[in-house]
Amino acid sequence: MHNHLDRDLVGYGANPPDPQWPGEARIAVSFVLNYEEGGENTILNGDPHSESYLTEVFGTVPLPGERDYSTESMYEYGSRAGFWRILRLFDERGMKFTSWAVGRALELNPAAGKAMADSGHEVATHGYRWINYKDFTLEQELDHIRRTVKATIDSAGKAPVGWYTGRFGKNSLRAVVQHGGFLYSSDSYSDDLPYWVKVEGTPHLVIPYTLEVNDMKFAVPPGFGIADGWLQAMKDAFDMLYAEGARSPKMMSVGIHCRLGGRPSRALTLARFLDYVASKPKVWVATREQIARHWMKVHPALTT
Repeated sequence: MHNHLDRDLVGYGANPPDPQWPGEARIAVSFVLNYEEGGENTILNGDPHSESYLTEVFGTVPLPGERDYSTESMYEYGSRAGFWRILRLFDERGMKFTSWAVGRALELNPAAGKAMADSGHEVATHGYRWINYKDFTLEQELDHIRRTVKATIDSAGKAPVGWYTGRFGKNSLRAVVQHGGFLYSSDSYSDDLPYWVKVEGTPHLVIPYTLEVNDMKFAVPPGFGIADGWLQAMKDAFDMLYAEGARSPKMMSVGIHCRLGGRPSRALTLARFLDYVASKPKVWVATREQIARHWMKVHPALTT
């Protein structure tokens, strides 16, 4: 177990641990719905400029001191239409996801958090704002965590147990651990299995995320041009990990955004992948909270 700010280029090496997934599953699949709409950069939130990241129009330039009505409407599609479409797809199949839910977004549309919680999905946290936290002080991050937790409780009915900042800084994980109450965080892309780190001497579980098959690649280059490219990437990643799982089970993360994956053509592609996953035996579709609790039981933190 290493310090969270130290690089670890070795990891589990050639012999990763057996996760012993429930039902002897060969793969644990974690779907993640990023709920960010309303938490992005806008002068309405007191920011100096408009948002320009992860929209349908790549290369948009932030407008200093002004609202970008076009970009705002693209984000609004996510909360108004895309979110509900994705929720229906998962609920129709009885599959559960984890939501990286931005605190400010939940404040502006608390019905979204309630709907996810009522359907049995995990409402985890994605920071208080969908902004870059690299220059935030520890005190500022702690303040945002407190506000995020309150927004999540007010919307979803209970405190979150998972954290993902996304554009995190050197103080992010330290603030998460100091605040307390979180089983895990996911600000890492470094492995196909959970692992433990030390944060000022305290063991903390990291459940890595991935951008490999994230629908954000519809909005950044090089990315997916048509939805079939996303489907092929997801199936290839699943097939590789599923094959490895015959001897060394892993986990797979799929990132979805309401305003991107919630668009009709991409939602149909997502539905096809959900059905593909459902057609395979020995697959555990789990929330990250479920994965965290399982890992803590099977591979608890070392006490030395």
